This record gives sequence, structure tokens and C-alpha cells, in this order.
Amino acid sequence: MERLQKVIAQAGVASRRKAEELIASGKVKVNGQVVLELGTKVKPSDQIEVNGIPLEKEEPVYFLFYKPRGVISSVKDDKGRKVVTDFFPELKERIFPVGRLDYDTSGILLMTNDGEFTNQMTHPRYHIPKTYIAKVKGIPSKTEIAQLQKGVKLEDGMTAPAKVKMLSFDKRKNSSILELTIHEGKNRQVRRMFEAIGHPVLKLKRERFAFLTLDDLSPGDSRELTPHEVKQLRNLIQNG
Repeated sequence: MERLQKVIAQAGVASRRKAEELIASGKVKVNGQVVLELGTKVKPSDQIEVNGIPLEKEEPVYFLFYKPRGVISSVKDDKGRKVVTDFFPELKERIFPVGRLDYDTSGILLMTNDGEFTNQMTHPRYHIPKTYIAKVKGIPSKTEIAQLQKGVKLEDGMTAPAKVKMLSFDKRKNSSILELTIHEGKNRQVRRMFEAIGHPVLKLKRERFAFLTLDDLSPGDSRELTPHEVKQLRNLIQNG
């Protein structure tokens, strides 16, 4: 017996939190009956429907994707812009991005059909480190870098302490390149952090997700995560 929201998440329909919202809004049926109670347990033989569509158990798949700039971190876009799933046209599983990268941000993005895994990888309590390389306008002072390291106040609250390293600067072009590691995932967080200290981002790339790197991938390329890598990521959750 498994909790209904966990089964929905594992089927790749939605994260566990989103699955709970679907249940609470009456969009989930078990054996033809609407279920509203969170925590309801179901058997493997139970027939589950979400939004009238029978749940089909997919084998979980996990990919590392090098998202190019100018691509939406979504499975569809009502404006017709290119989305991350466009780069997996032959894949039969219904995958979706783990978290998101902004339209103008490139770099590592995990893709999966495992909603529970997605929820764990994006929840701030698990402190999964994400490292970015940012080209910013101007040359941040030691005091301004210390602000980022300590945490800056944004409209949705203080950011957690970050690791920040100045990689290079160009006085002639009045720009700098910095490495920044955070474990949160607020909307446009890195860009807003640099804006908060007066150095707007000119270009942004996510270089690492936990221990994963882009290796020799080019923008638009992807590779399947190895079982060992998936296990390592799960271990980060257990130890987080």
C-alpha cells in the first residue's frame, strides 16, 4: 500500500505537492470514486485517474540536459516558444524539468518523469548546491561580495548564505565574472541577488548541480544519468 499522492508523483504526472493539490481539488479518482483525503493509501491493482486520464506507471528515467539560452523550462509554452522537451522528440516517457532555468539562462537542467525525485531535488531543506557562472555589469567590491555571501534581502525574503568567488574582471569593459553557489531556488534568484548589490547580470550559466557537471556537452545536448549518479543524488537527500 502506498499513499495516493506518492503514486501519482512516481508515475510522472506531477510532484507530490502538486499531486496533493489535484487530490484536494477533486481531480483524482480511485476505482471510479473521487478521493479528497490526503494520505489515502492505494494498492497496485487500484485504478487511478487524474483529470479523467488513467494513470500509467512509467519506468523512471533521468537525464542531464544542457539547456541553451532562449528556451523555456517547461513542457509547453502558450506563446509557441521553444521548450526543453522539444530536445527529446524520440522519448516515449513524459518527462519534465527538475526546477527551472530562466529563458536567458543556460546550463545544467535535470529532466525526469519521477515527480517524487523532482520534489526532493528542488526542496530547499535538502540543500542541494547549484553553482552558477555570472557575467555582471561593473566590478563588485569586497563589501558587496560579502553581502552575497551573508545573504541579501529580496522582496520575498532574505537569501541563504552563498559561496561567491571572483573569477576575473575587465576594467575597460566594466564587467566581471563570478562563481556563485546557492542551494535555494527562488524565482530568478541569482539575477535578483546581483541586482540587489547594484551589478545586474549580463550573462548567466549554471555550471554544476550537486556533483554533476556539463562535461563535454554542448547547448542542446543531453545524456542519461547513470544508476550510480541517481543513487548519489538520493544519498544527498538522505544525508541532507
